[in-house]
Amino acid sequence: MAGKANNAAVGAIELSSVGVGYQVQDALMKAASTTLLIARTICSGKYLIVFSGAIGDVEAAMETAKRVGGTSTIDSLTVANVHPAVFPAMTQSVVLGPETVGALGVVETFSAVSAVVAADVAAKAADVTLFRLSLAMAMGGKGLLLMTGSLANVQAAVDAAVEGIKDRGLLASAVVLPRPEKELFADYI
Repeated sequence: MAGKANNAAVGAIELSSVGVGYQVQDALMKAASTTLLIARTICSGKYLIVFSGAIGDVEAAMETAKRVGGTSTIDSLTVANVHPAVFPAMTQSVVLGPETVGALGVVETFSAVSAVVAADVAAKAADVTLFRLSLAMAMGGKGLLLMTGSLANVQAAVDAAVEGIKDRGLLASAVVLPRPEKELFADYI
């Protein structure tokens, strides 16, 4: 984690080359005023960069990133007015109280970038608590979103997340557990 989110727009780009990833990171940081949130190698020799800033700066940085990344770009996105719950879930700093644990929603994607899209859409669609947004760490380059809340809200959020990423063709799974065992939340309470 290279910085802390303090702006409403977020950009993310996933690259198939670590070397090109460093090149893209350098170029996008020079292109506009953005805050680097994540910049690291991820599974399968890929490189992930997530950054935030004012929408105009994020768009300018992303335009540069995609140009420099060229054919090494796997996936990218720019989200204006990202839901504020996305950042704590991304930094895995959410601690659940026993009273907040309800149904469990899981959205798994084939790219880290798609998981960011899923998280933003889910948080905007229903009253859920996003508590983990794992961006392709030890999961073969996949993204993972975990959320909890009432069954109706979790179902609505998962459905919205699936709808939000379906055109990307990168959905691995979407699961809603109505009454999960509390042990599934042990690491988060």
